[in-house]
Amino acid sequence: MEGFSLLPIFLLLAIVFLVIIIFTKYVIVIRQQECVIVERLGKFHTILNSGLNILIPFVDQSRQILWSRNGMITNVDRIDLREVVIDIPEQKVITKDNVGIIVDAIIYVQITDVKRAAYEIQSLPWAVAQLTQTTLRSLVGEMDLDHTLSSRDVINSRLKIVLDEATDKWGLKVNRVELKNVSPPPDVQMAMEKQMQAERERRANVLTAEGSKQSQILNAEGEKRSRIEHSEGEKQEKINQALGDKEATIARAIGQAQAIEDVAAAQAKSIELIKGAFGSPDVAANYLIAMEYLKRFGEMTHKNTDKVFIPYEATAVLSSLGAVGDIMGKVASNAGSNIPLRK
Repeated sequence: MEGFSLLPIFLLLAIVFLVIIIFTKYVIVIRQQECVIVERLGKFHTILNSGLNILIPFVDQSRQILWSRNGMITNVDRIDLREVVIDIPEQKVITKDNVGIIVDAIIYVQITDVKRAAYEIQSLPWAVAQLTQTTLRSLVGEMDLDHTLSSRDVINSRLKIVLDEATDKWGLKVNRVELKNVSPPPDVQMAMEKQMQAERERRANVLTAEGSKQSQILNAEGEKRSRIEHSEGEKQEKINQALGDKEATIARAIGQAQAIEDVAAAQAKSIELIKGAFGSPDVAANYLIAMEYLKRFGEMTHKNTDKVFIPYEATAVLSSLGAVGDIMGKVASNAGSNIPLRK
């Protein structure tokens, strides 16, 4: 096999190898939400977006920057344009009331200008972390411990505003900032726990006292209401009784008035009959006077032991009573009268 040379084979293999290298390095397929910075002869040339892109071999090169990939900060030539999370290391911060606390945070950022993110700042994630730490120390230093623990939302909002303004020239957008942990020293934490325990006990005592006070107030109001209702009932009962007595008195008065009226009517009728029977008003008057005199005389002498002295003037009345009786007897026999005569 004289004259056979391996040089063409080596050349062919070198050419194939070179083509493969050129194809893999200068023919780029970029995925969605990614981009590549292209430098031509060391100078910024363009930004390649998603899709198939071809570079000029040995002239164009991709630029690497320090950015997040799969949660790790590393040098990448394919820049992720999605929102990423940067973990801010914990640090010790002194509050306004000179209490040292441990604070760490996370921030959600997104690249909005790839060119500025690559050329305006060196090591963008590190710069963002350092800016966050210094701003956080400044904000917490303006607050006391209690305000710091109870005002996370305020700190998050103020920190986001400061970071968003500072990183705008870097082509970065700060979407959200969250404090992860705010840890006071163990002795301060123990004192806070004791304070909270005392506060809970105080609230429990206050609630118990308020409940007892409310119960006493309700009992007093109930007793007061009961006495008022009892008094109202007695008052109404007395009113009803008074009304009943009044009505009974009125009824008795009406009955007595009616009885008096009936008696007066009967007496008037008797007088008219007597006048008609005697024919003389004087004789009728003497008769009535004599009858009333005898009635009262009988009431005074209903006992055997009673002694009555009759005045002399009464004998004239009694003597005329016999004559009146004779006249009445005659009139009755002649007229058939039914007038009862009392002797």
